[in-house]
Amino acid sequence: MSDLESVAADCSLVHLDVGSDREYVATVTIDRPDARNALNSQVRVELKRIFSALEDADEVRVIVLTGADEAKAFVAGADVGELRERTTLEQRKVSRRPRIYEVVDDLPMPVIARINGHALGGGCELAQACDVRIAYEKAKLGQPEINLGIIPGGGGTQRLTRLVGEGHAMRLILSGELISAEEAADIGLVDEVYGDDGFDERVYDLAAKMADKSPVALEFAKDAVKAASRMELEQGIAYESELFTQLFATEDKQEGMDAFFEKRDAEWTGK
Repeated sequence: MSDLESVAADCSLVHLDVGSDREYVATVTIDRPDARNALNSQVRVELKRIFSALEDADEVRVIVLTGADEAKAFVAGADVGELRERTTLEQRKVSRRPRIYEVVDDLPMPVIARINGHALGGGCELAQACDVRIAYEKAKLGQPEINLGIIPGGGGTQRLTRLVGEGHAMRLILSGELISAEEAADIGLVDEVYGDDGFDERVYDLAAKMADKSPVALEFAKDAVKAASRMELEQGIAYESELFTQLFATEDKQEGMDAFFEKRDAEWTGK
């Protein structure tokens, strides 16, 4: 049994599949349909365990994160039952970083959120931590924490604002209203929306296109793009230039350019 298989076998609420849909693509599925895939403590622990294993897996270049279709939800939010019973000190301990949101954000390979149903509260924040968000047309998204007398605590006030702008972020967070997948696409919260015919095909075609690229170039490109919202322009341009230059020391850079001139497909090693 491989390390990935061993880790996956120890998880009961999160499932891992590698390579079934596309080569080099791993699908991580939150499977808690009785609670609409809500993020309880066990789900968070299992997600961290699986992502940690995937980070060092040579057979994985792209991750698709989704919820079990049976729940008709991506992730319906945090487990409110757990939140209700926590004291301030307990919540402070749970909130120590890295939380699952930072774990996803920091992964070296691209992560595509397959938003197959409602993505609310912590579920919406989990989608925001991914690199690309593709939503099913019947999905709803939102940050309804205000209805519970709290605010988003998984990065929603920060990532959502960077994705959609302060006005839309204020509207969604202060009202707690849910929006359709189409509106989410209009304001930039999700990148694409599809119905039954094209949803999974697009998710995995996009994942395959990414997985067909150099793993080290994917990592550096993701890092550079994320820097755009986290650095001043001049600092970001300098950072991009440094990453670009570092790639000239890789075997993949030479392989990519040799393949171009030899009119063949590149054979990436991630080195």
